[in-house]
Amino acid sequence: MPFIAVSSIISGVATDSQPVMIDVAVVGGGAAGLASAIFTARRAPQAKIVVLDGATKIGAKILIAGGGRCNVTNQEVGAMDYCGGIPTFIKRVLGKFSVENTIAFFREIGVDLKVEEHGKLFPTTNRARTVLDALLMEARRCGVSIRCGQRVTSVQPCDGGFQIQTSDETLYARKVVLAAGGRAMPKTGSDGSGYELAARLGHALVPVTPALVPLCLNGEFHTPLSGIAHDVEIMVQVDGVKPVRIHGALLWTHFGVSGPVVLDASRHWHRARLDNRAVGMTMNILPGKDFSAIERLLLDLAAEKPKSSLKNVLPRLLPARVAEAILHELLIESDLVMSHLPKDVRRKLVHALSAWPLPVRDSRGYAHAEVTAGGVPLSEIQPKTMASRKCPGLFLIGEILDVDGRIGGFNFQWAWSTAYVASAGLTS
Repeated sequence: MPFIAVSSIISGVATDSQPVMIDVAVVGGGAAGLASAIFTARRAPQAKIVVLDGATKIGAKILIAGGGRCNVTNQEVGAMDYCGGIPTFIKRVLGKFSVENTIAFFREIGVDLKVEEHGKLFPTTNRARTVLDALLMEARRCGVSIRCGQRVTSVQPCDGGFQIQTSDETLYARKVVLAAGGRAMPKTGSDGSGYELAARLGHALVPVTPALVPLCLNGEFHTPLSGIAHDVEIMVQVDGVKPVRIHGALLWTHFGVSGPVVLDASRHWHRARLDNRAVGMTMNILPGKDFSAIERLLLDLAAEKPKSSLKNVLPRLLPARVAEAILHELLIESDLVMSHLPKDVRRKLVHALSAWPLPVRDSRGYAHAEVTAGGVPLSEIQPKTMASRKCPGLFLIGEILDVDGRIGGFNFQWAWSTAYVASAGLTS
C-alpha cells in the first residue's frame, strides 16, 4: 500500500472531518525504534515518520548498556546465541542485516567500533552517549520526528490505518511499529505496556520473565566473598531437560552472584520456575576439568608440593578467599599437608570444586535485568517483513518479541536486524 503524501506531520482530524495520516508511527524510541525509523526514512525519504516515547528523555537504556559504553553488537552472531523464538526465523532475520551491516551502518553515522574480549563491539569513544547521539542525529537528518513524553495508551485499527492515543493527543498513522521493549529496567521506561497494546491488536503472549539478571542466594557463603571474580562453568539442571552448561566469569556479591556467566544462566532458572519445574544450579570452579581431572591435579600437586598445606596450594587453582571459604564450609582443616590428605577428604574436596551448589532463591528482578524473556511469539510474525500475521499494517520488532540473546551485544544486534527487516515491509 503506497504512502499517503502529506506536507507536514499533523495529529487529530482535518477540517473536513477526514483524518490526516502520517505514514509510520513507531511506538518506542529505544534501539529498535530509532533504527526502524532511520532505515524506513532512508528507504522512503518523503515518508512522514513519528517516534513516540513515554520517557521525557529518549534512549536511557542505550546510555546505561554495557556499563555506560554500549555493547553495540558482537563479532560473531548466530541463531544459537538466542533463546525463545524459532531458530530458522532468527537466522533469517540476522542474515538480512548482519554484524558487518551493523558495523557499516554505525560507521556511516560517525560511530567507529572496536572489538574487545569475547568479540564484544564497543564505540571507540567508550561512551554510550556517542551511539545515542549518532542515532538521534541521523534520525533528524532523515526527517524523523521524535516526540518524548508521549506514552501511547491505545492503538486501534481504523479505516486505512490506526488511531493512536497518547497521553497528550490523538494521532493517525497508516502503519504502526511496536518497538516498546519489554519489562527490563523499568526506570528507563520499559514498563511492559507494549505487550498490552499487542494483545489488544490480536496477539498472544509467551509469559515473560527477567533475563540477564543477577541471582540471589540463600545462606551466607557468598557474603564474605563479595567483589571476587573468577571463571567458572555453571550447570543448570532442569527436571526433564538436558542440562545447560555455561562458561564465563562469575562475580560474588553481597546478595549472591552476578557476572556474565550468571546473567546467561538466569533466564534458564526463571523459565524453569515459570514452568513449575524443579531446577538446580551448580558450578565447576575449575572449568574444563571434570572430577577425574581435578583429582589428578590435586594428586600431582601433592607429589610436587608434599609438605605444603591446602591453604597454600589451592590458591594456585582458584582465588585464595574462595578456597578458604570452601574449606571452611566443608569442615576441612586448611593446614592439612598435601602428602597427608586422606582419600575421602580429597574426593570430598574434588566433588565440591567440580559441582559447588548455588542455592538460588530468586533473582534481582526486572529492575536489574538487562532484557526480558518471553513476549509476542514469532509464529505470529512474518519473517520477511516483521509484519503481524494478526493485524495488517502492524509491525513488531526488538525485545517485545519472544527472543532473548545472551550477554555480549546480541540483544542489540536483534534490535538492529529486526528494525532493518521491518523497514522493507513498511515501505512496500
